[in-house]
Amino acid sequence: MRHGQSKANLAGVIVSRIETDRRGDFGLSEVGRRQALAAAGDCGLPRDTVICSSDFSRARQTAELVRACLGAQAVIIAEALRERCFGDWEGTPDGNYERVWAADAAGAGHAAGVEPTASVLDRVTRLVADLEWRYSGRDILLVSHGDTLQILQAGFLNLDPSGHRRLPHLGTGEIRRLRLGDQVSVPGRGARRSR
Repeated sequence: MRHGQSKANLAGVIVSRIETDRRGDFGLSEVGRRQALAAAGDCGLPRDTVICSSDFSRARQTAELVRACLGAQAVIIAEALRERCFGDWEGTPDGNYERVWAADAAGAGHAAGVEPTASVLDRVTRLVADLEWRYSGRDILLVSHGDTLQILQAGFLNLDPSGHRRLPHLGTGEIRRLRLGDQVSVPGRGARRSR
Protein backbone atom coordinates (compact mmCIF):
# COMPACT_ATOMS: atom_id res chain seq x y z
CA MET A 1 0.00 0.00 0.00
CA ARG A 2 1.23 3.41 -0.91
CA HIS A 3 0.63 5.99 1.82
CA GLY A 4 -2.27 8.37 1.42
CA GLN A 5 -1.78 11.84 0.00
CA SER A 6 0.76 13.68 2.13
CA LYS A 7 1.38 17.34 2.83
CA ALA A 8 4.61 16.97 0.83
CA ASN A 9 2.53 15.71 -2.13
CA LEU A 10 0.29 18.78 -1.78
CA ALA A 11 3.29 21.12 -1.56
CA GLY A 12 4.95 19.43 -4.55
CA VAL A 13 8.22 18.88 -2.71
CA ILE A 14 10.53 15.87 -2.49
CA VAL A 15 10.89 14.54 1.09
CA SER A 16 13.02 11.40 0.98
CA ARG A 17 15.22 11.66 4.06
CA ILE A 18 13.92 10.69 7.47
CA GLU A 19 15.64 13.74 9.01
CA THR A 20 13.63 16.06 6.75
CA ASP A 21 10.43 14.21 7.60
CA ARG A 22 11.09 14.51 11.32
CA ARG A 23 11.88 18.24 11.10
CA GLY A 24 8.71 19.15 9.21
CA ASP A 25 5.02 18.46 9.02
CA PHE A 26 4.85 16.05 6.08
CA GLY A 27 2.22 13.66 7.37
CA LEU A 28 -1.11 12.94 5.74
CA SER A 29 -3.36 15.62 4.32
CA GLU A 30 -7.08 15.36 5.05
CA VAL A 31 -7.53 13.77 1.62
CA GLY A 32 -4.77 11.30 2.50
CA ARG A 33 -6.57 10.31 5.69
CA ARG A 34 -9.77 9.69 3.73
CA GLN A 35 -7.84 7.66 1.12
CA ALA A 36 -6.32 5.46 3.83
CA LEU A 37 -9.67 4.86 5.51
CA ALA A 38 -11.41 4.12 2.20
CA ALA A 39 -8.69 1.65 1.20
CA ALA A 40 -8.85 -0.05 4.59
CA GLY A 41 -12.62 -0.35 4.37
CA ASP A 42 -12.49 -1.85 0.88
CA CYS A 43 -9.40 -4.07 1.13
CA GLY A 44 -11.01 -7.21 2.52
CA LEU A 45 -7.94 -8.00 4.60
CA PRO A 46 -8.53 -10.05 7.75
CA ARG A 47 -7.98 -8.87 11.29
CA ASP A 48 -4.82 -10.99 11.66
CA THR A 49 -3.09 -9.13 8.82
CA VAL A 50 0.50 -8.19 9.67
CA ILE A 51 0.96 -4.48 8.94
CA CYS A 52 4.51 -3.30 8.36
CA SER A 53 5.27 0.36 7.66
CA SER A 54 7.99 2.79 6.73
CA ASP A 55 8.89 5.10 9.60
CA PHE A 56 8.10 8.24 7.57
CA SER A 57 5.11 10.03 9.10
CA ARG A 58 2.92 9.75 5.99
CA ALA A 59 3.34 5.97 5.90
CA ARG A 60 3.03 5.46 9.68
CA GLN A 61 -0.17 7.50 9.82
CA THR A 62 -1.60 5.52 6.91
CA ALA A 63 -0.68 2.22 8.56
CA GLU A 64 -2.24 3.25 11.87
CA LEU A 65 -5.51 4.19 10.19
CA VAL A 66 -5.62 0.82 8.42
CA ARG A 67 -4.71 -1.00 11.64
CA ALA A 68 -7.53 0.69 13.55
CA CYS A 69 -10.02 -0.04 10.79
CA LEU A 70 -9.08 -3.74 10.62
CA GLY A 71 -8.67 -4.16 14.37
CA ALA A 72 -5.20 -5.57 13.66
CA GLN A 73 -2.26 -5.84 16.04
CA ALA A 74 0.39 -3.14 16.42
CA VAL A 75 2.10 -1.87 13.28
CA ILE A 76 5.66 -3.09 12.73
CA ILE A 77 7.95 -0.19 11.78
CA ALA A 78 10.68 -1.08 9.27
CA GLU A 79 13.39 1.26 7.97
CA ALA A 80 13.69 -1.04 4.94
CA LEU A 81 10.36 0.37 3.71
CA ARG A 82 11.61 3.96 3.72
CA GLU A 83 11.25 6.23 0.73
CA ARG A 84 13.96 5.89 -1.88
CA CYS A 85 16.59 8.54 -1.12
CA PHE A 86 16.60 11.18 -3.84
CA GLY A 87 19.93 12.67 -2.71
CA ASP A 88 20.54 16.25 -3.77
CA TRP A 89 16.97 16.51 -5.08
CA GLU A 90 15.76 16.55 -1.45
CA GLY A 91 13.55 19.58 -0.77
CA THR A 92 13.27 20.48 -4.46
CA PRO A 93 10.10 20.52 -6.57
CA ASP A 94 8.67 17.08 -7.28
CA GLY A 95 9.03 17.66 -11.02
CA ASN A 96 12.62 16.50 -10.49
CA TYR A 97 11.36 12.94 -10.05
CA GLU A 98 11.12 12.83 -13.85
CA ARG A 99 14.89 13.45 -14.11
CA VAL A 100 15.59 10.56 -11.76
CA TRP A 101 13.21 8.22 -13.56
CA ALA A 102 14.73 9.11 -16.95
CA ALA A 103 18.18 8.30 -15.56
CA ASP A 104 16.81 5.02 -14.15
CA ALA A 105 15.37 4.04 -17.53
CA ALA A 106 18.58 4.98 -19.35
CA GLY A 107 20.67 2.91 -16.95
CA ALA A 108 22.64 6.03 -16.09
CA GLY A 109 24.27 6.50 -12.72
CA HIS A 110 22.98 9.08 -10.30
CA ALA A 111 25.60 11.71 -9.53
CA ALA A 112 23.16 13.55 -7.27
CA GLY A 113 23.33 10.87 -4.53
CA VAL A 114 20.10 9.14 -5.56
CA GLU A 115 19.71 5.64 -4.13
CA PRO A 116 20.10 3.09 -6.96
CA THR A 117 17.04 0.99 -7.78
CA ALA A 118 19.01 -2.21 -7.14
CA SER A 119 19.75 -1.04 -3.58
CA VAL A 120 16.10 -0.25 -2.94
CA LEU A 121 15.05 -3.66 -4.26
CA ASP A 122 17.67 -5.42 -2.15
CA ARG A 123 16.63 -3.80 1.15
CA VAL A 124 12.92 -4.33 0.58
CA THR A 125 13.14 -7.93 -0.68
CA ARG A 126 15.24 -8.88 2.35
CA LEU A 127 12.45 -7.54 4.55
CA VAL A 128 9.75 -9.32 2.54
CA ALA A 129 11.62 -12.63 2.75
CA ASP A 130 12.03 -12.23 6.52
CA LEU A 131 8.36 -11.31 7.01
CA GLU A 132 7.26 -14.26 4.89
CA TRP A 133 9.47 -16.53 6.99
CA ARG A 134 8.07 -15.23 10.29
CA TYR A 135 4.42 -14.84 9.28
CA SER A 136 3.89 -17.58 6.70
CA GLY A 137 0.22 -18.18 5.98
CA ARG A 138 -0.88 -14.66 6.96
CA ASP A 139 -1.55 -11.62 4.83
CA ILE A 140 1.15 -8.96 5.12
CA LEU A 141 0.42 -5.33 4.28
CA LEU A 142 3.48 -3.24 3.46
CA VAL A 143 2.85 0.50 3.79
CA SER A 144 5.51 2.44 1.96
CA HIS A 145 6.22 4.96 -0.81
CA GLY A 146 5.70 5.22 -4.56
CA ASP A 147 9.21 4.49 -5.82
CA THR A 148 9.95 1.90 -3.16
CA LEU A 149 6.80 -0.05 -4.01
CA GLN A 150 7.15 0.37 -7.79
CA ILE A 151 10.68 -1.06 -7.54
CA LEU A 152 9.46 -3.91 -5.35
CA GLN A 153 6.70 -4.67 -7.84
CA ALA A 154 9.31 -4.85 -10.62
CA GLY A 155 11.24 -7.34 -8.48
CA PHE A 156 8.15 -9.49 -7.92
CA LEU A 157 7.70 -9.58 -11.70
CA ASN A 158 11.37 -10.49 -12.26
CA LEU A 159 11.93 -7.23 -14.16
CA ASP A 160 14.98 -4.99 -14.05
CA PRO A 161 14.18 -2.57 -11.20
CA SER A 162 15.44 0.39 -13.26
CA GLY A 163 12.34 -0.03 -15.46
CA HIS A 164 9.91 0.36 -12.55
CA ARG A 165 8.19 3.39 -14.09
CA ARG A 166 6.98 1.29 -17.03
CA LEU A 167 4.66 -0.49 -14.61
CA PRO A 168 1.21 0.94 -13.77
CA HIS A 169 1.62 3.89 -11.43
CA LEU A 170 0.67 3.23 -7.81
CA GLY A 171 -1.68 5.98 -6.63
CA THR A 172 -1.75 7.45 -3.13
CA GLY A 173 -3.73 5.24 -0.79
CA GLU A 174 -3.71 2.36 -3.30
CA ILE A 175 -3.31 -1.25 -2.20
CA ARG A 176 -1.89 -3.60 -4.81
CA ARG A 177 -1.72 -7.35 -4.26
CA LEU A 178 1.67 -9.01 -4.79
CA ARG A 179 2.46 -12.69 -4.47
CA LEU A 180 5.84 -14.28 -3.91
CA GLY A 181 7.00 -16.97 -6.31
CA ASP A 182 7.11 -20.66 -5.51
CA GLN A 183 10.44 -20.42 -3.71
CA VAL A 184 11.58 -17.75 -1.28
CA SER A 185 15.27 -17.66 -0.50
CA VAL A 186 15.89 -16.32 2.99
CA PRO A 187 19.51 -15.37 3.76
CA GLY A 188 20.95 -17.87 6.21
CA ARG A 189 17.82 -20.05 6.14
CA GLY A 190 17.73 -21.53 2.64
CA ALA A 191 14.64 -21.77 0.49
CA ARG A 192 11.08 -22.49 1.55
CA ARG A 193 7.77 -22.69 -0.21
CA SER A 194 5.53 -19.66 0.01
CA ARG A 195 1.74 -19.66 -0.13
